Amino acid sequence: MRWSMMRAALVATAVSVVLAVSPATAVPPPTEQTATLQAELDELVATAGVPGAQLVHTVAGRVDQFDSGIGDFGTGGHFPDGAQVRIASVTKSFVATVVLQLVAEGRVELDSPVQRYLPGAVHGPGGDGAVITVRNLLQHTSGIPNYLSMIDQESVEGLRAARPAAELIRLGLDSPAEFTPGAEVGYSNTNYLLLGQLIQRVTGLPAAVEVTRRILVPLGMLGTYWPLYPVEQVLRGPHPRGYHEFGGVRVDVTDIDAGWGLADGAMVSTGGDLNRFFLALLSGELLPPDLLAQMRTGLPTGLIGYAEAAGLGLFRFSTSCGVQAWGHTGAIHGFSTLSVATETRAVTVVMNELPGVAGNIGITVGSDTILEAALCMD
Repeated sequence: MRWSMMRAALVATAVSVVLAVSPATAVPPPTEQTATLQAELDELVATAGVPGAQLVHTVAGRVDQFDSGIGDFGTGGHFPDGAQVRIASVTKSFVATVVLQLVAEGRVELDSPVQRYLPGAVHGPGGDGAVITVRNLLQHTSGIPNYLSMIDQESVEGLRAARPAAELIRLGLDSPAEFTPGAEVGYSNTNYLLLGQLIQRVTGLPAAVEVTRRILVPLGMLGTYWPLYPVEQVLRGPHPRGYHEFGGVRVDVTDIDAGWGLADGAMVSTGGDLNRFFLALLSGELLPPDLLAQMRTGLPTGLIGYAEAAGLGLFRFSTSCGVQAWGHTGAIHGFSTLSVATETRAVTVVMNELPGVAGNIGITVGSDTILEAALCMD
């Protein structure tokens, strides 16, 4: 689809709602539990070495917001209420949900080879589309290498040097496969670029449009959108500034969209909206029970942090109190996001810089204690 057609389709979908941010409660009533969450957030900011952070906790219809540190060095201000941030790989949970909706509609089969939907697209030393299945892409068990490890991410020029999805997919497929499909979990953004192409091939519309009309509009996620890259670089609503250190120098990268409009990490959202999405997903509003169960069937990841198992576009997080939650993390220059939920409770933490100590999907040392505090509350 030509860019002008994609833009028109996105705008046509978006006009069905008023694009406005729905802020969380800025100052929750002081209680022992909220004091604990505030203290944990303050500790996270200090431990991670980031300028600031915002935590949004949702349970029983109540939405509490907590802020810590600096949201904007220029003004010295905190994160604004209902802050919009680039959510990076949390986008994958939305893309996976759309793919599974297509499965529910009988338009895609989870265990069919990718070649059935993208003929000739997956070939090379990195993978064979006749062997790799849709499930393999969703669960990061394809063995296709991650294109992100092959491009310049350590300079402002590198962040601005956008490449089309097909070129990035080719980078992954031209490198040797990391393992036999289905043998293990190996996180790869290349998988979700392919899923974005699959959605467009099956529906005739870009993943951006399908996510908007199938999820964002029905759930009233007014602070969430898929940017119209490359014409839309500035975040639409109230937002913190996002920072990144290049050679020891902290640079404001807020207005550089390093997601490039692609299906592995393009979206912008708020903590309240992300909580709404994961609560709706896990409570069965978006998928039939059998597919939600498959989405939550996890394989061991070996990743740093609490993301102990990989489902289909989700990761499982467990706590010492026995609570299991599902969600995703996102890491992009300028922002880091952790969003998890059970059927009844959700918590999202966003930071305005990539933390100094992080796992390979952006989980920060210290995030585990926030999950413990939020998910184990009475």
